[in-house]
Amino acid sequence: MSEILNVQGLSAGYGPLRVIHDLDLIVSSGERVGLVGLNGHGKTTLFYGIAGLTGWQRGSILFNGNQIGRTRSQGPGRYTHHIVRQGLAIMPQGDEIFHGLTVEEHLDSGAFTKQAWKTRKQRKEQVLDLFEPLKQLLKTPVARLSGGERRMVSIGRGLMTDAKLYLADEPSLGLAPKIGKGVMEALLKIELSNSAMIIAEQNVALLEGKVDRVIGMHAGKLKGEASSALSMHLK
Repeated sequence: MSEILNVQGLSAGYGPLRVIHDLDLIVSSGERVGLVGLNGHGKTTLFYGIAGLTGWQRGSILFNGNQIGRTRSQGPGRYTHHIVRQGLAIMPQGDEIFHGLTVEEHLDSGAFTKQAWKTRKQRKEQVLDLFEPLKQLLKTPVARLSGGERRMVSIGRGLMTDAKLYLADEPSLGLAPKIGKGVMEALLKIELSNSAMIIAEQNVALLEGKVDRVIGMHAGKLKGEASSALSMHLK
């Protein structure tokens, strides 16, 4: 397996607030990693740090062998488009979607690279195979969808490009248990032969035994391999 992500000594925060503390993490191709912790303990900030969206950060982040980290004090997002074009796909927490677009337009917006745009029809079919309820909603504005359907659209958008690393932030958050489980099962079906995925979650039961590793996160630091018992300890 080749190394997709190598984070060494990452500290990151917003204004005077330090959220991530000297964090190390390595993820290899084909690997699906669960990241478990309560809100406010750094899961989203870690994702933002990888994408260059934090207010400030320092430390090394190698993505496919390319340095995308080091000291960053300029405005958040300044180089995010370069990182995304290298193969990063973010599936954000909650309903961060374009409410004025239809489901189909929203999915197409994820196919922003030349290669992804050329093959968007095939990619869209793969997304709809994962999220069958969307097949009948392609011409529907996403603002009219249920919470579960909007989450499917948000994740589907992230699957429309040539990603080497998928960052799925709290995919089941706010959803009914049955719907959240269905969304998670769809994520677990995604083929990862030459890519990797990190899924941030609060519910370790959705991940345990279904991903390659489950790592606990508390107070901006990784706590090693997690289990249901560790999850209770983090609370």
